[in-house]
Amino acid sequence: MNSRKIVADRIIELCDARHLALNALAHRSAVPPSTVKSIINGASNNPGIVTIKLLCDGLGLSLYDFFDSEAFRSLEQEDI
Repeated sequence: MNSRKIVADRIIELCDARHLALNALAHRSAVPPSTVKSIINGASNNPGIVTIKLLCDGLGLSLYDFFDSEAFRSLEQEDI
């Protein structure tokens, strides 16, 4: 699995745990809903760390907590 997919899955996982719709997350994070949907649908090739940080703020967690998951720990280096 690639990092883009893991980021999208992690956002969905965290929203589900908080019973939070993606549009609500976008609103809380001050990130356009189209950006959130692009990340989730894989249209965004490189969701920036600033965007991920804003989403974390909307979820009420730190970047460390966002990336602290088995999926990220087991992620292999990607070919460039």
